[in-house]
Amino acid sequence: MPTGSLFVLRGLLHNRLMGNPANSISYAYDFQPEISAAIEIFPGLKWLRLPLPFLLGHINVWLLRDGDGWVIADTGIFTSTTREVWETVFRRYLDNAPVTRVIVTHLHPDHVGCAGWLCERFGVELLMSRDEYLLCRLLVSDTGLPAPAEGQRFYRGAGFCEDRLFRYIEMFGSFGKVVAPLPQSYHRLFEGLTLTIGDHEWQVIVGYGHSPEHACLYCPAQNVLISGDQILPTISSNVSVFPTEPAADPLTGWFESLHRLKDVLPDDVLVLPAHGKPFRGVKTRLDALIAEHESGLEKLKECCREPQRAVDVFPALFKSRITDSNVLMATGEAIAHLNYLLYKGELQVARVESGVRWYQAR
Repeated sequence: MPTGSLFVLRGLLHNRLMGNPANSISYAYDFQPEISAAIEIFPGLKWLRLPLPFLLGHINVWLLRDGDGWVIADTGIFTSTTREVWETVFRRYLDNAPVTRVIVTHLHPDHVGCAGWLCERFGVELLMSRDEYLLCRLLVSDTGLPAPAEGQRFYRGAGFCEDRLFRYIEMFGSFGKVVAPLPQSYHRLFEGLTLTIGDHEWQVIVGYGHSPEHACLYCPAQNVLISGDQILPTISSNVSVFPTEPAADPLTGWFESLHRLKDVLPDDVLVLPAHGKPFRGVKTRLDALIAEHESGLEKLKECCREPQRAVDVFPALFKSRITDSNVLMATGEAIAHLNYLLYKGELQVARVESGVRWYQAR
């Protein structure tokens, strides 16, 4: 019962519990491309910003010279507008050179949306991690299906009223409307794999928490990291539990991934994020992301001195106002933090009434 609709809503809950990270990182450029335009930032590496029809407004995708052609890293959401932009990019910025491969960091629609279309258009292979590829195909298959009973129980248990439960039912199965069907075969990305792209080698570094098996790409020779959503300069990516696996603990994977990235990346690496501008100071940024979630957990424990439902703990975790447009993401992230504390033994489910779960500090 994958909850395809939730991924369509991403980007609406990023202004949570953040200070001013710009004070602790340095941006590499004082400019950025216009939406739908590409600029070269290194020889053979172009930065393209594609439009998004939700709050973030854009996604950065990366074009890597590969012999006589180009590798595309992330693809934008699958809409007629994005496809028209790609056609312009092929003519204006790539001189009609062929695309040789399509790489997708993870399965969210702004990253994977046009991947299947691009692979079919150029007759090239798709590179994704296994978990991302398989779950993406499963979510596309949910398109148009009714919301499952398990999903409805999940959100009732979180404390949803009937109006907000209807929001889930209404949104379910919309994933495939903005994601082109993936190819029937793919090239697997996994931790430690090295890809040769043009004159350079790129190492795959896998992160967890935001998505099942997020693939970052690191080029030691150029000291560049394509970070996808695993590391962003001004916002923290959503870390959520979904009805498919209600007892999941993605926050543990998120913490472990951030600590590992601190260990393996040099602090002066140029981070090419999916949203925002390229920056340096990755260790400081990772420390800030870790501290943000640790602060949220402390506030959550204090909030749960009295029994709380998942929907009751939003003020402890989010600065932004929770509305019908972002309540699914907020609930998923709240449950991720609650589950983390449950597994740590710092919370308990105090009681379950009519399927609603109440959490309380031990």
